[in-house]
Amino acid sequence: MEILIEPMSSRDLAEVLAIEVVSFGMPWTQEMFENDLARTDLSEAFVACLSDAGTPPPVVGYICAWVVGDELHINNLAVDPRWRRRGIARALLDAALERGRVRGARRAFLEVRASNVEALALYRRHGFEVAGIRKGYYDHPVEDAVVMRREGL
Repeated sequence: MEILIEPMSSRDLAEVLAIEVVSFGMPWTQEMFENDLARTDLSEAFVACLSDAGTPPPVVGYICAWVVGDELHINNLAVDPRWRRRGIARALLDAALERGRVRGARRAFLEVRASNVEALALYRRHGFEVAGIRKGYYDHPVEDAVVMRREGL
């Protein structure tokens, strides 16, 4: 299985939204993704597809990030539950970090639910460190966010 990382486009949104809904208590809407895709000056969004899973290959994950000055902000990362733990999130994160670096970002930030142990481990393996806690940041359910930072992309 080869993981293909490609820029997200509007034709990917139905599959992206299906993953979003099963991954988050307060999922982004189609309009939110469309707005993000329209901000080419700011936004970087990628989808992951599997080379041997069909024609066209289905979207199995995605990442949305913003490059603001010399910072990359990871806004959203999800993988279809059926395809988790196969390196897809790692490949998406690598792509976003590389694109941020190319666009001049020198550091990266993100927030993650305090209970999301797998995501916390992924980000730590990618050189992110805890920078703080945002109390009650998430809804559905209410939960703290761990703010993570990585210096040097």
